[in-house]
Amino acid sequence: MGREKSHEIFARAQQLMPGGVNSPARAFGAVGGEPVIIERGEGAYLLDVDGNRYIDYIGSWGPMILGHSHPPVHEAITAAVQRGTSFGAPTEAENALAELIIEAVPSVEKVRLVNSGTEATMSAIRLARGYTGRDVVVKFAGNYHGHVDSLLVAAGSSAATLGVPNSPGVTAGTTKDTLVLAYNDLPGLEAAFAEHGSQIASVILEPIVGNMGTVPATPEFLKTLRQLTQAHGSVLIFDEVMTGFRVAYGGAQSLNGITPDLTTLGKIVGGGMPIGAYGGKAEIMDHVLPAGQVFQAGTLSGNPIATAAGIATLKALREENPYPRLEALSDRLAKGLLDAAASAGVAHSLTRVGSMMTLFFNDETVTNWDVASKSDTETFGNYFWGLIERGVYMPCSQYEALFVSAAHSEVDINDTIDAAKAAMLDL
Repeated sequence: MGREKSHEIFARAQQLMPGGVNSPARAFGAVGGEPVIIERGEGAYLLDVDGNRYIDYIGSWGPMILGHSHPPVHEAITAAVQRGTSFGAPTEAENALAELIIEAVPSVEKVRLVNSGTEATMSAIRLARGYTGRDVVVKFAGNYHGHVDSLLVAAGSSAATLGVPNSPGVTAGTTKDTLVLAYNDLPGLEAAFAEHGSQIASVILEPIVGNMGTVPATPEFLKTLRQLTQAHGSVLIFDEVMTGFRVAYGGAQSLNGITPDLTTLGKIVGGGMPIGAYGGKAEIMDHVLPAGQVFQAGTLSGNPIATAAGIATLKALREENPYPRLEALSDRLAKGLLDAAASAGVAHSLTRVGSMMTLFFNDETVTNWDVASKSDTETFGNYFWGLIERGVYMPCSQYEALFVSAAHSEVDINDTIDAAKAAMLDL
């Protein structure tokens, strides 16, 4: 499979952009080698500049649940472009997208549209602090909430340590009020609230983590978290940027029965266009300017192109209900990947929720970052390239989820399983 043109373009990109990319997740740093340069997407497939076709399980890291260039979404974008690309003024389409989100997501009574998942989490944290008048924010190791300074922190050796920045440019002062806990650790959670409960403004977590691989919170952990935040007057924030409309139409919270105070969204709500959103109880959301005093603004927030794509996507999901079929296809893929790893005698475990999953090169069931970090990343890298050579495009990191789309066919799933079996045998 030749990639000469990809090589030439990436070489030029390295002279123009840091590392040759506009997001480090695209750089193939975790698997070695150079990234494939994509020319276009069609349904379940990506086509690169050298004419190679791949069955795509990234889906732009989650948004393309309907597949690439889905006709109704494409048509909605085209129609919106003809009316203008940005106005800096309210549009009726913003109401339409807000109504779809509020109707679908249990926790959302009011919503504010922004431009990215990072903006959404940053704004939700500020709102929680403004609403409670407190400073401390609890996050969990292995949960990613965008490149917000106060959340770019790593866990210490104990169950609960004040955050230490893990990126240059993030100051100790920025993260001094961030408390990092172990995911799914009930004793650690209870101890943190016993010591810091009156200072905790909010707890933010992914109810199903996607950035240490797919790792769901246990029901007991979520139940205890909801009880503790309510008892101490802290705001519970679900980061559903990845899981919103992915694992179910109403997101992870519609599956686990736990209703947070605020929810952050992105990815699917923009149908592949740059967008984010945060919403929740009206009592809390009404503290956002201009209704309240918590500042948040954005020139392109509620952009008419992004809202058009989001409306078309959410309407398609609501009316076509692809979730039962996504479940069946994803179950078939998961079983096939497990069989491939077992047949090759490779240490493995797999976690799946709906149409997102991760095959870990690790024989322990992954429940938190400490377990996930034991995975054999070198073997994963070899597996990744074995799939690329066989026309399957998986996430280029052991610690990312793969996504099945409604555009995938049973033939695609079977071809992927065959490719996985062959790649495993070459490890």
